[in-house]
Amino acid sequence: MSDTRTSSRSRLLLPLDLLRGFLIGSAELVPGVSGGTVALVTGVYEELIGSASHALRAVKRLVLGPDRLAGFRAEARRTDWWLVLPVLVGMGCALLLVAGAMEAFVTDHPEQARGLFLGLVAASIAVPLRMVPPAPEGGRPGVGLGVFVVAAVAAFVMVGFASGGNVEDPPAWVVFLAAAVAICALVVPGVSGSFFLLAVGLYSTTLEAVDERDLGYLAVFAAGALVGLASFVQLLNHLLDKHRRLTLLAMAGLMLGSLRALWPWQSTGSEASQEAHGPGSLVAPYDPVVGPVLLALVGVAVVVALIAVETRAERRSGAPAA
Repeated sequence: MSDTRTSSRSRLLLPLDLLRGFLIGSAELVPGVSGGTVALVTGVYEELIGSASHALRAVKRLVLGPDRLAGFRAEARRTDWWLVLPVLVGMGCALLLVAGAMEAFVTDHPEQARGLFLGLVAASIAVPLRMVPPAPEGGRPGVGLGVFVVAAVAAFVMVGFASGGNVEDPPAWVVFLAAAVAICALVVPGVSGSFFLLAVGLYSTTLEAVDERDLGYLAVFAAGALVGLASFVQLLNHLLDKHRRLTLLAMAGLMLGSLRALWPWQSTGSEASQEAHGPGSLVAPYDPVVGPVLLALVGVAVVVALIAVETRAERRSGAPAA
């Protein structure tokens, strides 16, 4: 990932980037599914992180200097606006159009929904693993394996902390802090921002605010998200540049551990809340069985097809594999 060249994205990709944004936004509405994973699978993850980093640097230079205007223009030129803006528009459309339907699907058909997402996320683990560079000569390959295992275990344990309860009227500062953390989860494959909101009891409250256009709640949430994004994206961009191998292995581990939230057959959340989309104890398969299994296979097939298309495109263009 380069910090110096100006990107020139084809305008013909605009409809596809709108669709990518829509898929990323839709994924973030589902507890246990990461928008970062969708960005990885659709092939725009690193470009989005790099462009977001440049955009944040542009604002920082404009506010703090030195050379405010010149620094702002330089960083703004390095931002791939023809990627960032369509993706943001697509995400916004998903949040406005899909919030109510997505909550209904996940709540009314939890086994089928988790089956589909299990297949998608499980197959998607191959995406960061394909991008991992070989271990340096004289390095310790066991370190990479250790990072992968620790990340997987950490994600598995964190998933178990979700309570499934719901806070009806949260204070503004709680919404602000929750949004700051949830937006960080958005940009990390395998970590679900919606799942974090579910864990702290703000999942249904936030979806209802989106569906009902509660502008006060949404303004506080957006402010927290901007602060969290500004604090985290540049760090992640640095890690991908300087510690690419270990960062990608950690991402793959997080994705593996997050599968615990997507096992189709679970007990419901807390008895008080009865939120079927909340994670519960893992149990043996019960009816329905065929539907979740078939949808999991569909999810795997979709990701495999996307990877195959990406690989064929790379071979035709002569570009190196990601």
